[in-house]
Amino acid sequence: MQNFLKKHEVGVFALGGLGEVGKNMYCVEYQDEIVIIDAGIMFPDDELLGIDYVIPDYTYLQENEHKIKGLFITHGHEDHIGGIPWLLRHVKVPKIYANGLAVGLIKKKMQEHRGIHYNLLEFFENDIIRFNNLKVSFFRTNHSIPDSHGIVVKTPQGKIVHTGDFKFDFTPTGPDADYAKMARLGSEGVQLLLSDSTNAEVEAFTKSETTVSENIRDIFSRIDGRAVIATFASNVYRVQQIIEASIATNRKVAVFGRSMERTIEVGQEMGYIEAPHGTFVGARALKHFNPEEITILCTGSQGEPFAALSRIANGSHRQIKVQDGDTVIFSSSPIPGNKASINRTINQLFKRGADVIVHSPLSDTHTSGHAGAEELKLMLKLMKPRFFMPVHGEFRMLKKHAQTAVATGLREDRTFVLDNGDVLALSGGSARIAGNIRAQSVFIDGKGIGDIGNVVLRDRRILSEDGLLTTIITIDKETRQLIDKPVIVSRGFVYMKDHTELTNEISHMVNQHVEELIKRKQDVPVPTIKKEVTNLLNDYIYTKTERSPMILPVVVTV
Repeated sequence: MQNFLKKHEVGVFALGGLGEVGKNMYCVEYQDEIVIIDAGIMFPDDELLGIDYVIPDYTYLQENEHKIKGLFITHGHEDHIGGIPWLLRHVKVPKIYANGLAVGLIKKKMQEHRGIHYNLLEFFENDIIRFNNLKVSFFRTNHSIPDSHGIVVKTPQGKIVHTGDFKFDFTPTGPDADYAKMARLGSEGVQLLLSDSTNAEVEAFTKSETTVSENIRDIFSRIDGRAVIATFASNVYRVQQIIEASIATNRKVAVFGRSMERTIEVGQEMGYIEAPHGTFVGARALKHFNPEEITILCTGSQGEPFAALSRIANGSHRQIKVQDGDTVIFSSSPIPGNKASINRTINQLFKRGADVIVHSPLSDTHTSGHAGAEELKLMLKLMKPRFFMPVHGEFRMLKKHAQTAVATGLREDRTFVLDNGDVLALSGGSARIAGNIRAQSVFIDGKGIGDIGNVVLRDRRILSEDGLLTTIITIDKETRQLIDKPVIVSRGFVYMKDHTELTNEISHMVNQHVEELIKRKQDVPVPTIKKEVTNLLNDYIYTKTERSPMILPVVVTV
């Protein structure tokens, strides 16, 4: 960073979270100190075949880990804490600071990644964490999970405020946001505001969680059979609302889905989820209750193929089968890209005889945890920043948020819509884009990390679209002659029994071509044979089929 920043400048940059919804990770650097805000993951889209998670590239932090003073967590959602185990495997972070429920969720997460040392400390709303040149403080916000906070980094060049994920909920189900502290920050002076852009395209105020709570209770009171309700496991407030609605309508609650079970376990341990003894029952106990006495709380509100609700819908769930009279409630809104899988799940549920209720203007079963445009304006007016950098959103969301900031009176040349890796340098009354550091996406495949690059993904895409053709060539080690004709194996390309003529032609071509190669040069190298066969078949197969399977020649010497 010394190449980018002058000695007196403060650098602000994102390793994730700009131009995307997920893997949030923001850094503030001044001389020999770096403060990190959040360490999230992003879930893969359909193009990332076989990928479990996407995380930021930690290379810059590895190279500068001696500067890192701490990781500060705004709240406990996966796109803000999910990358912590992966970060700690590669970077020494002296301390992790989190509050309330996030502490419990991080501890539970680290139990699944044994052997990683970490130092987790709980901060409280009025704490000030001091380093040599930087000070970090906090203010409470409202979101869809308890204990959400904005983070303030006081630097020699002024205060940098990160809102975290927030909305303004004036009738929250939890504590109020600290509006007084937000206003005070604005009156004292904010040099740079980093603000959540997820709902920047939504014009209205986000509905209160209290409204949703009342609607869910009303729906439950009108259901005669079992209530099957799916929501985000991380939405702790919603989970509590569902439990309260079940208690009010004399229903027992059965929980399905690993992440939902984990949320309820942590929530109960820490007092965020409350229910009388006997409220929760296991799957085997359900047969002892009438349908109108049962709530099934599960994951799968986004149509995820292996989530509990999807398995219930397709009939593959071992413990729950759809019954006549079941009402399935989606207490969520579709994440962009998930609509097709959600509709598929809904259709399967209807086919099996269930009634389905989704979030709509007529049935408010969900509200967002993110601020709409009017709330974003209110945050800008409270903070009154000199400079503004929208974060946490796809590019169009960031752009819209920047336009909203200009509409509130901020000068356009003081708003910065950046990409991951862009370094914003702050100095007194000025700000400039100083340069760019490495900030690629890193793909996690199972237990691996960083070994799944673009080439591997390209190969997986080819295999998924056009399949694989293997030709097995056997050569006598002493005579250097072919033993029998090459064997052709197709996987996902053509069904060989229906295409014997094509596979025979391929075998004959390969046999003839390899014999000619050997005649020209007895000790022709194996890599040369493979390359020649691949080139030969690529052109031929495309001419015949207009498909391009992956060609995998295998040369065996015996």
